[in-house]
Amino acid sequence: MPSNNVKILNTVQRSSVKWHKEGQLGVKERHEREREAVARAILDAARDLFVAEGYQNVSIRKIAEKIEYSPAAIYGYFPSKDDIFLALAEEGFRILFAPGDEMSIADPIDKIRAGFWRLYEFSKEHPEYFALMFLDRSVPPISKDWQRFGFVREMKGFMAAHIQSVIDQGLLPPDTQADAVFRILAAAIHGAAVMRLCGRLGPHDDADALARDTFEAALTGLRTGIPHTFHSEPCE
Repeated sequence: MPSNNVKILNTVQRSSVKWHKEGQLGVKERHEREREAVARAILDAARDLFVAEGYQNVSIRKIAEKIEYSPAAIYGYFPSKDDIFLALAEEGFRILFAPGDEMSIADPIDKIRAGFWRLYEFSKEHPEYFALMFLDRSVPPISKDWQRFGFVREMKGFMAAHIQSVIDQGLLPPDTQADAVFRILAAAIHGAAVMRLCGRLGPHDDADALARDTFEAALTGLRTGIPHTFHSEPCE
């Protein structure tokens, strides 16, 4: 009998310790979820304000007022307004560079088309991020934290390397500069995206058709060897 009592007691003790540990873990996970939810609310509010009013016209206090928090509470999540923007920019670039169908495209020229068309689709699907990342001149440069945005350099470098392989295959003139091609084609897509986003087209204008035609005109010109005066530094 005594031995049975000891066994029962140990079982209860083990259950109590297990419950205590699981309870602590549950509290920690709940706390982490709450912090993530608040950080998400801060980022969403800041993104909307930055786009609507311009980055330079938005303060930490204004962001705090939008989500009914104190400015001091915001600083508990982000040390500065620049850090909020950099977090949003990282989110935007990760969405932009998420793996897509272009990796499975065999034709080298079609792969270039798909890669740049992704930028245009991004401007349609995530206009707030596009505007914040590419239109507002007052935002801090992402070079302020190059380590954080190393993946952006890698993706640009990957595209430039693919363009160079297209040149090496004779699908673009041999004296073509890969980085210049990257900038020229990006400008073609970017221009159409901005015109659509800023409402600079007529009510019956087809923005998608404009983007396709502008891009194809630039690509065709490069492929036929039309001289270009623009020269670029390696993509960074």
